[in-house]
Amino acid sequence: MTWDWAVAQQAFPYLVKGLWITVLATVAGSVLAMVLGAMVAVLRRSPHPAVALPIKFTVEFIRGTPLLVQLFFLYYVLPHYGIMLSAWVVGVLALGIHYSTYLSEVYRSGLDGLPAGQWEACTALGLSTRVTWFKVVLPQVVRSVLPAMGNYTIGMFKETPLLSAITVAEMMTEAKLFADEHYRYLEPFTMVGIIFLVLSLTAALALRRLENRLAL
Repeated sequence: MTWDWAVAQQAFPYLVKGLWITVLATVAGSVLAMVLGAMVAVLRRSPHPAVALPIKFTVEFIRGTPLLVQLFFLYYVLPHYGIMLSAWVVGVLALGIHYSTYLSEVYRSGLDGLPAGQWEACTALGLSTRVTWFKVVLPQVVRSVLPAMGNYTIGMFKETPLLSAITVAEMMTEAKLFADEHYRYLEPFTMVGIIFLVLSLTAALALRRLENRLAL
């Protein structure tokens, strides 16, 4: 099979349509992962074992099971218990929950790396909890964890093809539909790989520039 530019031109609109879903799922999953990850990181710091231990077990359980298995469980098993969700919602939830466990460790490392004197100074100055977290702690933590957060977001973007397993019409699904319809596999799948490569490298370069800007 040789490369055919006419076939590639035909496949491109399919891939663009799927790329929109891919990017949207990545953005939504990333936001969910960041919010849940922050909540988990804070709860794991609780001095009460009844709170910290279940959270720790849940994090290890999710990190220890494949994302694909989690997708199948949420999409095919939950409906038997009356929980009906669309494939796209399941995909975003699975991505967000799965990566929140990794981001929680990123947040935790950032919090643990903050000098103890920062907390003591806030207490000595009588700052409220809200001011301590949002004006003192988080601005410093975000700078230290930004590289890892960016890497996990890029990793999530590259794992969105797994959503094709639950019929989400992302870029890989559209490529497969085109390939099955036209019996041409070289062009659509090669183009999918190139698009992922270009966007991942672009995001990595943008992240590096943001890191340098925040460092200054």
